[in-house]
Amino acid sequence: MMRMAQTVGTMVVTLLVTACAPMQQDGPRDPHDVQASPPGSATCLATSNAQNQTGASATNAARRKMGLAPVRANALLADVAAQHACDMATRGLMSHRGSNSTGPGPRVKARGYAPVLTAENIAAGPFNLQRVLMEWNNSSGHLDNIAIPQVRDFGIGQAVGSDGRTRFWAAVYAAPRSPG
Repeated sequence: MMRMAQTVGTMVVTLLVTACAPMQQDGPRDPHDVQASPPGSATCLATSNAQNQTGASATNAARRKMGLAPVRANALLADVAAQHACDMATRGLMSHRGSNSTGPGPRVKARGYAPVLTAENIAAGPFNLQRVLMEWNNSSGHLDNIAIPQVRDFGIGQAVGSDGRTRFWAAVYAAPRSPG
């Protein structure tokens, strides 16, 4: 996990971000989990096509600089990401583990996507879509996920925590199994 701070006037704001390529195993809470807001009622938001396209475009800008093939905005992955963001916001916990899953792989499989691999970037903080995408594209750990050569599909989701200001973000990167 990385803690990124930026000074804005006299105020210091912290954005909590973390990246995970492999699925995590069952067991106790991961030491990288961060309690980012109090648990409670969250505002769960559906990802618009425009938001998902914006996320894919930012991802593709980074991939293009590395000579990698572009990703496609995928509505199913956006829905999976939004559901995970909602789960994190409800728990107030930034974590790759979900309430009922160990990582992004099981979540996308449960929705019918057949991946050969999955990766996930997550974040929590008072930031909008453009800021989160910028932070991920400027972070080596997050770029590791963005730069997985096999990745072809992308989805992003967000939710607002019970405090009304902490946004929880999840981005899912996946490569589908080849048919037949």
